[in-house]
Amino acid sequence: MSEERKSVETKDETVLAGLGYKQEFKRAFTPWESFGIAFSIIGLLPSMASTLSFSLSNGGPVSMVWGWAVVAFFVMFIALALSELASAAPTSGGLYFWTYKYSSPRWRHLTSWIVGYCNTMGSIGGVASIIWGCAVQLMAAVSIGSGMTFVPTTAQLFAVFVALLVLNGIIASTATRVLARLQGIYATINLVLCLAIIIAIPAATPKEFKNTASYALGGFANLSSWPNGWAFILGFLAPLWTIGGFDGPIHISEEVSNARTAVPWAIVTSIGIAGILGWVINVVLAFYMGTDTAGILSSPIGQPMAAIFFNSFGTRPTLVVWSVVVITQFMMGTSATVSTSRQMFAFARDGALPFSRLLYRINARTRTPVACVWAAVLGAFAFGLLAFAGPTAISAIFDLPVIGQYLAFSIPIVARFTGGRPWRSGPFNLGSWGLPVGIIAVLWQAFNIVVVSFPSSTDPTPNTMNYTAAVSGGWIIFCLGYFFCPRYGGKYWFKGPRANIEIEDASQSESGSVDEKERGA
Repeated sequence: MSEERKSVETKDETVLAGLGYKQEFKRAFTPWESFGIAFSIIGLLPSMASTLSFSLSNGGPVSMVWGWAVVAFFVMFIALALSELASAAPTSGGLYFWTYKYSSPRWRHLTSWIVGYCNTMGSIGGVASIIWGCAVQLMAAVSIGSGMTFVPTTAQLFAVFVALLVLNGIIASTATRVLARLQGIYATINLVLCLAIIIAIPAATPKEFKNTASYALGGFANLSSWPNGWAFILGFLAPLWTIGGFDGPIHISEEVSNARTAVPWAIVTSIGIAGILGWVINVVLAFYMGTDTAGILSSPIGQPMAAIFFNSFGTRPTLVVWSVVVITQFMMGTSATVSTSRQMFAFARDGALPFSRLLYRINARTRTPVACVWAAVLGAFAFGLLAFAGPTAISAIFDLPVIGQYLAFSIPIVARFTGGRPWRSGPFNLGSWGLPVGIIAVLWQAFNIVVVSFPSSTDPTPNTMNYTAAVSGGWIIFCLGYFFCPRYGGKYWFKGPRANIEIEDASQSESGSVDEKERGA
């Protein structure tokens, strides 16, 4: 190891110690690999494939192109606000740690508890939705290979989902150095796949599927019963879910070299690149998918983007391209599981999760939180059981990450400006722009929590009802019940982040950490 790198790692450890934690992970992630985990979790093309049906049925080309542009623009405000916080206090606990640090003493125990549990729900829901999408994509490949004669049952899809989850857990349990190198590979494959599709579709699509500019950029196809304006807004779910999970670098910040700079830039650059590339891909699809959106959605392939590829490339080339999409989606799942396990590890380190003593463990061989990896897999499995309640119920796992993460993102941003606690910025600093950026970020997230809770039709039935509010609401009721439970609830023993290292002089720490009494240790 070079002297320069040793110096950087020593500085990272000093910053972490100032936050009250000892260095337990190896700092094996480079800035490029930190970007890689964010961009891999976004998993641009496979994520777009998993959610294309939402924009196709709620606006068609207009929703795909302009709905994406609106969402990408506003999501950047969230990225900027979180990046300031990540630069000021880079720890795997991230969101709930910042909530506790900056909230008023009266509310910080409850708010950090809520944020931690919302972050956990959103992260596990993200793993479940990614792997479920991968299972659907894999079965779509089987359908294409069978000449559209094979239609998977729910039980078959669930079996594939479980198998992928287990394989995903095995990979996510490997050593930090291995996981770090994989993120660089994942990011490269994601970028190459996006560029290949942007070039290949215009070159290969038959004339009958090519659209005019007026249709591609202005065609509106509303297959829902909602008015056109609201249908367009409901189409936001596709880019909202796709450009999500970008808190991944935050949760591996104790494994990143030069975390105070690398983590915020990983968040901002991943969102920027995903926003631009995703918009270009949507424009290409709108120009070369034909005009029969209903036909694409009802294709026997069972996957709208696979149907578009089939129309453009034919059977064999589609299978080749689609196999890369499936592999990339699976890579996305392993990255999301790594991020989720680190968040759960940090929350268990502070004693907030059930079975925290079992979860707060570093595997002696891999130096990773293997117990938390498999806890995340088990939680994703539980969410996957929604498949047996019907297609509408399973679609709730695509909304859950949005609600869980947006609640967890919003509260620390609000706490920073309203809690009255001292603020000391890190190297990534917006200066006077921090407040307006934070306000826009919070308002945007509040609006979209409402949007993703709406049903797909104006007259919902048990089969068309949006169960997201019920599932996420049930989770929040559980976390509040656990907090206020008489005698045994977190209200009586949760004291926020707990230092596991002695701080000799916190006032001199670069991180601006609070002292032991203030942290409730």
